[in-house]
Amino acid sequence: MKQLMTIAERFRDDDNGAAMVEYSILIGIIAAAAITAVLGIGVFVTGQFTNLCTILSNHSPTGYTVTC
Repeated sequence: MKQLMTIAERFRDDDNGAAMVEYSILIGIIAAAAITAVLGIGVFVTGQFTNLCTILSNHSPTGYTVTC
């Protein structure tokens, strides 16, 4: 009976699993934020290049074509 109580107390005091779950959630939040930031920057850069291409197409000299 004493051994069973010792095992039960050890199981109750062990918090490694809880810490691992907390770190997993934190890593998931950081990964989601990083993916969102990269996608947002990609949309911004694509818009800037499209705008630049439009400006260059409208102001190109006669005989030159700008392909984007």
